[in-house]
Amino acid sequence: MNKELQLLVDKGEMLPLMEEFYTIQGEGYHKGTAAYFVRIGGCDVGCHWCDVKESWNANIHPPTETSKIVANAKKYSDTIVVTGGEPLTWDMTALTSQLKAEGMQVHIETSGAYKLTGYWDWICLSPKKMKLPTQEVYERADELKVIVYNKDDFRFAEEQAAQVNKNCILYLQPEWSKRHKVVPDIVEYVMANPKWKVSLQTHKYLNIP
Repeated sequence: MNKELQLLVDKGEMLPLMEEFYTIQGEGYHKGTAAYFVRIGGCDVGCHWCDVKESWNANIHPPTETSKIVANAKKYSDTIVVTGGEPLTWDMTALTSQLKAEGMQVHIETSGAYKLTGYWDWICLSPKKMKLPTQEVYERADELKVIVYNKDDFRFAEEQAAQVNKNCILYLQPEWSKRHKVVPDIVEYVMANPKWKVSLQTHKYLNIP
């Protein structure tokens, strides 16, 4: 990448766009809502069960002008979900300010491991053991979504729940490949600890992106 292009990426005026698509939000508080997803490349958190590992290497995803992303998004929906990869790898100020100027509701799905930039109507924090969230993201999160791969994740979930603000909605979500094994444990846990809710990847059951 040449220096001029790199400077624009560093400023967030261009972003390594992996994909963008219009679908139904399948997870968490806004499940069932039509939303336009903007998936930004680049992530070094490295979850072994990640279902979009092709998003990790930002260099294979072309830097795209934020104005083009916004122009595409507004054709489809007024609810925009920025996801990754890890979108906070990049400065989200330019993208989100343009989306907000168009009257969009702007959501982010993040591990929270990097500085919080941008203007958000909803922050879905999905923390990872390898790189814990920043204090600011804990304080600002609207929902906490902990992926359950094994029983140790319940311990981790409680540690994370102790960090977030009191209004944050708490979700436990089965890791898709382990769902048959962990769903009974999640159901039992939520019934015993009703501050938690169950989140399912309903888009996968609906066979949509």
